[in-house]
Amino acid sequence: MLSALVSLVAVGTAGGVWLMDSRAEAAAEVATAKKQAVARKIHELNTINEGEGAELVLQGESAQARNSRIPMSSTLERLSGVSGLPLSGPVYETALKCMTQAVYYEAANEPLRGKRAVAQVVLNRMRHSAYPNSVCGVVYEGSNQRVCQFSFTCDGSLLRGPMARQWNESREVAKAALAGSTEPSVGTATHYHADYVLPRWAFQLGKLEKIGVHIFYRFKGSWGSSNAFTRRWSGHEAIPSLDFGRMRERLAANVEIVAPEPEFVPGTTVVADVKDRHASYDVGGRIDTTKTWRLTIPDPVTASSTYRATLGEHGAGSSAGDTSSAEQQP
Repeated sequence: MLSALVSLVAVGTAGGVWLMDSRAEAAAEVATAKKQAVARKIHELNTINEGEGAELVLQGESAQARNSRIPMSSTLERLSGVSGLPLSGPVYETALKCMTQAVYYEAANEPLRGKRAVAQVVLNRMRHSAYPNSVCGVVYEGSNQRVCQFSFTCDGSLLRGPMARQWNESREVAKAALAGSTEPSVGTATHYHADYVLPRWAFQLGKLEKIGVHIFYRFKGSWGSSNAFTRRWSGHEAIPSLDFGRMRERLAANVEIVAPEPEFVPGTTVVADVKDRHASYDVGGRIDTTKTWRLTIPDPVTASSTYRATLGEHGAGSSAGDTSSAEQQP
């Protein structure tokens, strides 16, 4: 009997172990499926402004008109200021530089609220699982790849020295943002674009606010809610090595070629200060070959009777020979 009881206990124990193992496997499968779903969603969010999504539907005035017709999102959630970043030391200085660059190169001539909104987008991305969890990681994401998230990191803008006043203003905004300041009007915004272009992804997101020339957007659904912005700062900041040679090529390709001013040539070209003081057809003693007006001098051979009469009044035809000669001309 004792042996039978021992056998029953053994069987029960074995069954319990099998049941626990199956439950653990099922839980692991569910967890893996969730991770894969999250990974797919993150990939989808990361590529929303690549490929066809990055195409510009319109540009110029037509884009401004079409942008104005996109309705505002009814959902605006505010986020608390970022915390956990040190406010001094080498790591902070690196984060401050990246944030200042973002504010300056993206919104140097925008109003103060526009500068604050750009800083808010950087910090929003840092706290969202779809993006790197450092300031510099967000700003320089894709800088050496096919698509960079902030165009100034790959289009050659960094080759131009910043203007002192605008840089200092941008730095103050960056300091305030890293210290916890927010721009409530853009809430959980993770994207923005200038109003003179209309990217295709604008229709995939929720439009939140327009400040200056920039229009700000949030992800739709739970990925754009405040609950999605829970990631902590990584504690590490670094600016990647950049391909400045490639930047110079892009910058050269985007620079508008302006024809040089024509060199002043005495007798043929009208300089501005002379032209401004005369009528449009008056070249001030010089012949402007670009005008349809031309200087003409009457030819005595083909002179009219009025001209010959004038010569006679001035005694030019007192000689009979001269007079007969002139009268004999056709």
